[in-house]
Amino acid sequence: MSGIKIRYIVDDVSETIAFYTRHLNFTVKAHPAPGFAVLQRGDLNLLVNAKDGPGGAAQPMPDGRKPEPGGWNRIQIEVDDLEGLVGTMRQAGLRFRNDMVAGFGGKQILLDDPSGNPIELFEPSRRASL
Repeated sequence: MSGIKIRYIVDDVSETIAFYTRHLNFTVKAHPAPGFAVLQRGDLNLLVNAKDGPGGAAQPMPDGRKPEPGGWNRIQIEVDDLEGLVGTMRQAGLRFRNDMVAGFGGKQILLDDPSGNPIELFEPSRRASL
């Protein structure tokens, strides 16, 4: 498996697959078990693991803490028309953590996946190139 790999812990792998393929143009690269899938968009491989189950990513840490969805680390997806995409996603009932914000580099908003993992949708300004 080549490209960039990021792992998200999720509540429901099937729901996560539907979300990322329907709303963010990911494809299913592999779904070998109910609690694990690899979703792909360009060079990004998003590894999604159920928070419970036999897989290694779901195992508790030595201090007893268990992996769980959410947090603030996130993937960033660059888009051409952030306002239009956000409007479509709001109509579909998707959850956002904040309102759109603008800075020197462009505009962004944080979208939550069904498990509460954040995705930054980013439209660069014409002046900036990241």
